[in-house]
Amino acid sequence: MDQGIRAVNERVQRESAFVQDLQAEVGKIIVGQEGLVSRLIIGLLADGHILIEGVPGLAKTLSVKTLADAIQA
Repeated sequence: MDQGIRAVNERVQRESAFVQDLQAEVGKIIVGQEGLVSRLIIGLLADGHILIEGVPGLAKTLSVKTLADAIQA
């Protein structure tokens, strides 16, 4: 049973490595908004819609454009 769990953990680590790379890439442009970046990536992976609300100047549009550039969409 331990080997099965270990194998699953290793596979999850391998398959999800790109998420950390994506967060780091977006984090180069969007500073101090780790929660927003994480939620954007979750929405992207879940194939869902995301509503980003906030006052002007919080880099909402820049965040989405940066994520799109990072995934080359």
